[in-house]
Amino acid sequence: MTSCEIVRRALQFRRPPRMPVMFGSLGVDDTAWLPLQAPAGFRPRVEGEDEWGCVWSKSELANMGQVKGHPLRSLADIESMRRPDYDDDTRYAKVPEALDRFEAEGKYVIAGIFMVLFERMHTLYGFENVLCGLLEDRPAMERLADRIVETHLAFVDNIGRRFGPRVHGISMTDDWGTQQAAFVSFDLWMDFFFPRYRRLFGRMHGWGYDVWVHSCGKVNEIIEGYIRAGADAVNLQQPRALGIEEIGRRYRGRISFQSLADIQATLPSADKAKIDEDVRALETHWATPRGGFIFADYGDDAAIGVKDPSVKRHMYARFSEASERLYGEPLPEPRA
Repeated sequence: MTSCEIVRRALQFRRPPRMPVMFGSLGVDDTAWLPLQAPAGFRPRVEGEDEWGCVWSKSELANMGQVKGHPLRSLADIESMRRPDYDDDTRYAKVPEALDRFEAEGKYVIAGIFMVLFERMHTLYGFENVLCGLLEDRPAMERLADRIVETHLAFVDNIGRRFGPRVHGISMTDDWGTQQAAFVSFDLWMDFFFPRYRRLFGRMHGWGYDVWVHSCGKVNEIIEGYIRAGADAVNLQQPRALGIEEIGRRYRGRISFQSLADIQATLPSADKAKIDEDVRALETHWATPRGGFIFADYGDDAAIGVKDPSVKRHMYARFSEASERLYGEPLPEPRA
């Protein structure tokens, strides 16, 4: 069975022969990402500027950084704000050759959207400004959100028209939580954000693509909204902060989980006993014998404070044992 078939079976709860794995640092990955790029004509006006006009700043610690320059000085600028051009052919120049290779390897192919809605709103206008605007100027926030959604719908349509069923899923990021709760009430989330996610996810499903969403923080209620909007998988990397048993009780079997041992409370501690606890808890409360769990690495050890490479190898071995208990086959042997 190919990697693509294994991932699809897990997402659809159709009894994969083993747990799907996304662990490129050890040379094992059932998935592959489309090599998209900025258009050839894109020129940042200042250092760190992205295609939306947001200016990123980084600290001395290697990580993705943080937006310090918000391009929207006024809500009057929404109509004329800079947006990526997803119709530009040069963005996709590397894709055809890569797809030939991915298909030969039997990979499950993913296209990615960075900051799909809420995150993009606050990088454009500022975090506090957006939270206040949701309560004080709803029409302006709706215009901002809809411009973002329209832009990402254009991305989805380009992927669909250009590559069709050669792509299998679209993954996106939208961090929604603090350590204690989501940034907004669930009622506001459902009223404002849910219809827009449903529109996005519906377009993705219309092209035949699975929907993957990443969200950090204690997003226990938001997961319900993602499910209702049509998400197929949710990437959660802080299972202890969420409460492994609670999330399993509410959502096991309703959506697939893409996860690993907790990146805050467990992996940085280098405590292998804690890793074992996380793996057994996730196996018991999130995975099912029919599928619903994808073991996925966090790709930046330095950012989360993992200094000992043996920690990741230990976690991989424990998840391999979990895969064998659940589905009959262990994970592939690490190659790196």
